[in-house]
Amino acid sequence: MASNLAPIPELYVSYESAQKLKVEAGNLVSHDLTPRQICDLELLMNGGFNPLKGFLTEEDYDSVVETMRTKDGALWPMPVTLDVSEKFAETVELGQDIALRDQEGVILATMTVTDKWEPNKSREAEKVFGADDSAHPAVNYLHNHAGKIYLGGPVTGIQQPVHYDFRARRDTPNELRAYFRKMGWRKIVAFQTRNPLHRAHQELTFRAAKEAQANLLIHPVVGMTKPGDVDHFTRVRCYEAVLDKYPSSTTHLSLLNLAMRMGGPREALWHAIIRKNHGLTHFIVGRDHAGPGKNSQGEDFYGPYDAQELVRQHQEEVGIEMVDFKHMVYVQEKAQYYPIDEVPEGSTVLNISGTELRRRLAEGIEIPDWFSFPEVVKELRRTKPPRAKQGFTVFFTGFSGSGKSTIANALMVKLMEMGGRPVTLLDGDIVRKNLSSELGFSKEHRDLNIRRIGYVASEITKNGGIAICAPIAPYAATRRAVREDIENFGAFIEVHVATSIEECERRDRKGLYKLAREGKIKEFTGISDPYDVPESPELRVETEGTDVDNCAHQVILKLEQMGLIAG
Repeated sequence: MASNLAPIPELYVSYESAQKLKVEAGNLVSHDLTPRQICDLELLMNGGFNPLKGFLTEEDYDSVVETMRTKDGALWPMPVTLDVSEKFAETVELGQDIALRDQEGVILATMTVTDKWEPNKSREAEKVFGADDSAHPAVNYLHNHAGKIYLGGPVTGIQQPVHYDFRARRDTPNELRAYFRKMGWRKIVAFQTRNPLHRAHQELTFRAAKEAQANLLIHPVVGMTKPGDVDHFTRVRCYEAVLDKYPSSTTHLSLLNLAMRMGGPREALWHAIIRKNHGLTHFIVGRDHAGPGKNSQGEDFYGPYDAQELVRQHQEEVGIEMVDFKHMVYVQEKAQYYPIDEVPEGSTVLNISGTELRRRLAEGIEIPDWFSFPEVVKELRRTKPPRAKQGFTVFFTGFSGSGKSTIANALMVKLMEMGGRPVTLLDGDIVRKNLSSELGFSKEHRDLNIRRIGYVASEITKNGGIAICAPIAPYAATRRAVREDIENFGAFIEVHVATSIEECERRDRKGLYKLAREGKIKEFTGISDPYDVPESPELRVETEGTDVDNCAHQVILKLEQMGLIAG
């Protein structure tokens, strides 16, 4: 049997052993997995991360970070680690078994903890992602979301995570290999995507399959992608809508529950290894494959062909052949797509960028048939109505006494006067009273309070309402996390109420600044606790010498400019 079709090892025990182990695991110390860790665990258990037998040990982690290989020399470019809090790590001894549970408390696996260490996350960021720059989603995750301590050790699989959506489309590596055997497919090219498919993608995949003389597997990622990407429910409906445009005898659609890191070249090589484990022989690598966009200096994190070069260097060792992604453009005179380097001289080239597509969707502008399929556009419009009908969040931040609440109240009244969408004000003091009455003012509790506000605002935004938030929100990292949560569902408008600390003290009716200066109030923003001034808010409002009505009107004008309210 061809090596790509033979079954590969999984980490699951037999059904009988799993029932017994589940009972025993009920008495173990439990770790509740994050969504990203559940994705990683699923691919560890089903063989997608073969040859890994569990979360990386410290030796393997160091080796992977430095050399892209485990300590025994196996090519593996991406650290797969179990990050936990210091508090949880203190409850675990080396050699101890722990139960790994999903977010409903179901035990998915046990793990023998062989290693416990505090990683150098800045080194991991530099080596793996090329820069310790929080503009990179994976670096931001490392520093602001991941636990401080890593645990390593082998995993014993009890059951796979339950997915209630698109169950018929989800295949383990061995299920795909069995499907290829049944269909008599020997050569199969994988197309990796985290975006909806448009006509250029169809042309590209047709050409790739033809070039490799192979069958085609459309293999989109439905785990975690980049913040702000189209949600996977919409994307899968788009894939299904265009599947009949492909020959059914040589094309298959399967979903990959991978948590992407957006790690550019290393990620592309990782994707190639994962696809090899799923039984594929060829893999399309894109221009700037899995690139996260711009860094803090406004430059691309990776070169356009860095990913292709790294995969090309290692394709023989991986055992998968790379197919170059061709940038396809529409040639008007020929009424068809061409690779950009094969366009006949003097032709009119038409192209719509991702940014332009989002603009057309947001503003309800026509999307031509040459660019996308009507079925795909219909699905995208269902999820993303024109901007003036979408939910959004206005997030005021500034010192205590800067005027945030007053402007927020005025804005709420103006928006309610316009009508059309429900408006909710989440003022700092009101939230403290109703949502966060048990919290103090330590950094941890302030962060938790802002995250709660962000969660409520994201739900309001998701359901087409307008959320107006007016907390102090002193920390940039927390504001960014809230922005990411909300931008999954609609626009986030950060408004910095830039009143100086001196003016805030002068206005202080409650005498809080006086008490803070006397040391009677600890951790007071601007006095004994820092305030991270927003670097690039959507709007900065100066309140000194400006009346409240004018400040609120500036926000209204900004919302009009962004197309969020009809002009």
